[in-house]
Amino acid sequence: MSACCNDYIYINCFDPQNRVASPESLAVSLSDRHNGVGSDGVILMSPSEIADGKMTMFNRDGSEGMMCGNGIRCVAKYLYDNGIAKGQPAGVGRSVLRIETKSGVRECTVITKNGLVSKVAVNMGRAELAPEKVPVSLPGGPVVGRELNIVGGRYAVTCCSMGNPHATVFVPSADKAPVEELGPRLENDPLFPEKVNVGFVEVIDSHTLKARIWERGSGETMACGTGTCAAVVAATLNGYCPKGEDVRVILNGGELMINYTDERVLMTGEAVKVYDGQVEV
Repeated sequence: MSACCNDYIYINCFDPQNRVASPESLAVSLSDRHNGVGSDGVILMSPSEIADGKMTMFNRDGSEGMMCGNGIRCVAKYLYDNGIAKGQPAGVGRSVLRIETKSGVRECTVITKNGLVSKVAVNMGRAELAPEKVPVSLPGGPVVGRELNIVGGRYAVTCCSMGNPHATVFVPSADKAPVEELGPRLENDPLFPEKVNVGFVEVIDSHTLKARIWERGSGETMACGTGTCAAVVAATLNGYCPKGEDVRVILNGGELMINYTDERVLMTGEAVKVYDGQVEV
């Protein structure tokens, strides 16, 4: 399934007989775009004792992710479309499903068309700004537009956690941003003890951003849900966007709508099934 071209292989583990013994190695082998199926990673879907379903996500390098904003939309679609969970009705063509992640339970409002999910709005929870919650090894309060000497250069960085750690840098042009060069350097900088996802964000106007995201463990992806949320949080904190209003974010793979308040970040975007298949491992 794909969300803004951020594609993962989703494995149904609701049947007790269908268990994946070593998902880390499976993610590495299947996600290889030349020698495997090809994807940004693997997501396992399984029963949950506290929600409608549980997702466990692995990056293509085999590392486990705490949260995946694009992935959770596709999990909600799979559960609803396949009758595994229908959630609670929330109006005409809408239902609310609860999905357990490693970062906690998230509420997903599925929006249906002809009986199938076309879009999902995810309550991503509160953006964590305290340095120790990101985490980023810096003293003082929230890191907002703070100029730092990192990897041989000086950058104005804004940090937050959306279940995953994010560092956002504003650039004159997202298209021309040196993502391949600076992304891995910032990801592995000692300031970030758990590594970090890096957003390169261009402000088009007060309600429109353009972003490219370097994801830890995966490299640059076509889209990143949590990174898009972090981009709007950073733009709002730096005075580029109004709080509590919808902000359109243009990504390489599509567009997401983000609404940020002090209590939560709401992310709305498409969820698409590409194909079903079987693979021998």
